[in-house]
Amino acid sequence: MKEDKYMKEKVTDIKLHKYDIELDKELRPKRMKDFIGQDKIKENIAIFIEATKKRKEALDHVLLIGPPGLGKTTLAGIISNELGVNVITTSGPAIERAGDLASILTNIESNNVLFIDEIHRLNRAVEEILYPALEEFKMDIMIGKGPGARSLRLELKPFTLAGATTRAGLISSPLRTRFGITIRLDYYNVDEIEKIVRRSAKILNVEIDEKGSLEIAKRARGTPRVANRLLKRVRDYAIVKADGKINGTVALDGLELLDVDEEGLDNLDIKIIKTIIYKFNGGPVGLSTLSSSIGEESETIQEVYEPYLLRQGFIQKTPRGRIATKIAYEHLNEDYKKKNQLF
Repeated sequence: MKEDKYMKEKVTDIKLHKYDIELDKELRPKRMKDFIGQDKIKENIAIFIEATKKRKEALDHVLLIGPPGLGKTTLAGIISNELGVNVITTSGPAIERAGDLASILTNIESNNVLFIDEIHRLNRAVEEILYPALEEFKMDIMIGKGPGARSLRLELKPFTLAGATTRAGLISSPLRTRFGITIRLDYYNVDEIEKIVRRSAKILNVEIDEKGSLEIAKRARGTPRVANRLLKRVRDYAIVKADGKINGTVALDGLELLDVDEEGLDNLDIKIIKTIIYKFNGGPVGLSTLSSSIGEESETIQEVYEPYLLRQGFIQKTPRGRIATKIAYEHLNEDYKKKNQLF
């Protein structure tokens, strides 16, 4: 009986997870006109796409750079939709061998888009095979081993590689130079995030007023993904604790329950700041040491949390490590000169 109950709970969790994924897909814009913010980028992409369609060629390869949640995957999908072609989605870690890449490229249709997320994590051996595919739409693969091995050149159909990365510095120079279009996404302002919240609320059939959407937008860290996540959780709070409608008060109460403060900092953000201030006397502290101290992967800290804390001025990077700034002390109502406290 216990096993049956456990299995039912697991099935329910899987269904909810799939529902959440499908819901996230629904919230993503499908066309450029529905994509809010990043106006200069949209203008440039629209020109590149229009010119490509008139030439009846594949769009030049596109490198999308920016922190997580800013819309790199969404833009890749929009580009394919605007071109009127299909998009094949994969990720750098998923392409382990040359054969994996060959299988994808030999089956891709003319002018289609191949989207590789986390392209900075491509295997170097795979990356080298990718070079002629990007430049000449040809691919060299080795057949056999030892003295009898021979090289076979495959002809590929023209395609567009759209690569996304949060860490452009980890992409090798030879690969980076093969992208004809480089797009750097920046954080969104509060007005843009508020428009995104209101659009998402409409798709979710959630009634929300201006004060409610503004409270969520101010705490969304300039990131659409965070804004949509907060909206869904505040929606849950409104259904259970209010009448299902989100106003300023309901949004504030829901966000307080989620431990998201007025600066958009959550529990882990505060933990990072407190660890630097109290445990390491304000810093400097190295990333690996900080990671071990708070029990979080260093890559997660560096890619997800640190960019926002740096941008808002709560921490600074120095050659010796991270330090907490005066703003961080003030946010915790601590004396900036106060040191050597116990965590």
